Amino acid sequence: MIVVMYRVFLIISLLATVSQARAQLAPTEPDKSPMDVSYAPNGYPVLKFQDKKAPARPNARVLYSRPQKRGRAIFGSEVKYNEVWRLGANESTEIEFFVNATMAGKKIPKGRYTMYCIPGPQSWTLILNKDLNSWGAFSYKADQDVLRVPVPVAKNDQPVEYFTMYFDSSNNLLILWDDVKVSVPVVFSAK
Repeated sequence: MIVVMYRVFLIISLLATVSQARAQLAPTEPDKSPMDVSYAPNGYPVLKFQDKKAPARPNARVLYSRPQKRGRAIFGSEVKYNEVWRLGANESTEIEFFVNATMAGKKIPKGRYTMYCIPGPQSWTLILNKDLNSWGAFSYKADQDVLRVPVPVAKNDQPVEYFTMYFDSSNNLLILWDDVKVSVPVVFSAK
């Protein structure tokens, strides 16, 4: 009798373990705010793979998630004015500088940072922070800031459906969503 009970217990334990392992292997649902990456120079991976005079490594890259407008009022409503925002959705946006840089006139050592902003109707406070691997702005720690700089807000001619960040040909980091456009000048060190 004890041997039978032991075998039943062993089989139930094995089935539970297999079920748990199979559940962990199941794919996740598609993300409503897909992740994207932008490089400086713009189009870096394509340039590199097509041998079009790309540098050996990029100067910078931004990893971010791209929420959609979907008919919502964005700034001042969905994204609150005067509150820290993660610049996108899901995990906090990250920027990595592969060389030293100057961003909006402030020196930034090469390295990886999370990006936030405090949006306002006329200007934003752009923030780079040392606390990596955070989700949203829920665990944001101001004492980890390495940069806080005001940047002006402009209006887009056409609303942008997906939150978008990219480096233009002049290395300005452009941030676009809805009818808002922010341009952050970036200069990369030659060394």
